[in-house]
Amino acid sequence: MLSGIEHFEYCQRQWALIHIEQLWKDNGLTTAGTIVHERADDYAQSETRGDLLILRNLRVFSATLGVTGACDVVEFRRSDSGATLRGRDGRWQPYPVEYKHGGAQPYNRAGHYQLCCEAMCLEEMLSCTIPAGAMYYNKNRRREVVEFDEELRQRVRDDLASMHALFERGYTPRVKRSKKRCRSCSLVNLCLPELGSSESASSYINDRIEEVAGGLNQKTAE
Repeated sequence: MLSGIEHFEYCQRQWALIHIEQLWKDNGLTTAGTIVHERADDYAQSETRGDLLILRNLRVFSATLGVTGACDVVEFRRSDSGATLRGRDGRWQPYPVEYKHGGAQPYNRAGHYQLCCEAMCLEEMLSCTIPAGAMYYNKNRRREVVEFDEELRQRVRDDLASMHALFERGYTPRVKRSKKRCRSCSLVNLCLPELGSSESASSYINDRIEEVAGGLNQKTAE
């Protein structure tokens, strides 16, 4: 899934828990993100404004990169250097826009890689060049222009190659603790479960086994 590259850039273990182990849990941040995406994820909200075509929740893929997903918004402007679109006259230059519920975070560029990956998919599908796109931050309602330079593109290729390799192995990377990132992650309790009052992991597991056994004995007695 294309959206996985943002998870992978944020935390490789988080990506594996979601995309390999199929685990998910919402928190306040993920719920806020879902609310912000409600309109962006509705293709029926697509619209035309003169020489501007706005498509929402546009499905994209790349056979070369081995990835598929959807763009929040792609703006198409009439341009002689753009791509041809089925059912529309002239040429149109694509400009992907990724929506985020918070504000820009200088230490976290994970969304930039997802946006660049979307552009690379569009380039392959439409046989065109897309030099830039934008991150839209709902917190301050502003856009941040992202240039798709070769360094960013190569990082996307490298990340996807690593993701494919890990997925084929079914391997979940070990924990790399980060106080700031772990605190914001909705999977923190699945990734780093508290051991409670147990002195070790083995004693924690034994405690859980005893709890389950006790529950089964109680049901049997009933």
